[in-house]
Amino acid sequence: MKFIVSVLLTGLFAFALGGFLPWWSIAIAGFVVAVLIPQKPWKAWFCGFLGLFLLWGGLSFYINMQNAGLLATKIATLLPLGGNAVLLILVTALIGALVASFAALTGSYLRRTKPTIKNM
Repeated sequence: MKFIVSVLLTGLFAFALGGFLPWWSIAIAGFVVAVLIPQKPWKAWFCGFLGLFLLWGGLSFYINMQNAGLLATKIATLLPLGGNAVLLILVTALIGALVASFAALTGSYLRRTKPTIKNM
């Protein structure tokens, strides 16, 4: 249950932050969700990855459908993707997913460190 909630919260929080902040705010979303919802580090990493992969992949696909694939095909032609719009969507989703997943991993490790009086 925590897994599904983490994936959904990561995607929703990243979507909300994306309306006001730069693209890298997805890292903030992954980090905050991983700090608030305790999970093992590999699960937190996967939640951040899946949440943002679905979000950015879905948004890229939606934008691609709105302009009949013209923009994505032109951008994929400029990049070494051979004009393949689907590959561009996957690369876009992968980049976002990696940023959020490593931020979530950091948040998970931060949550596991419990400061004690001796360490302060």
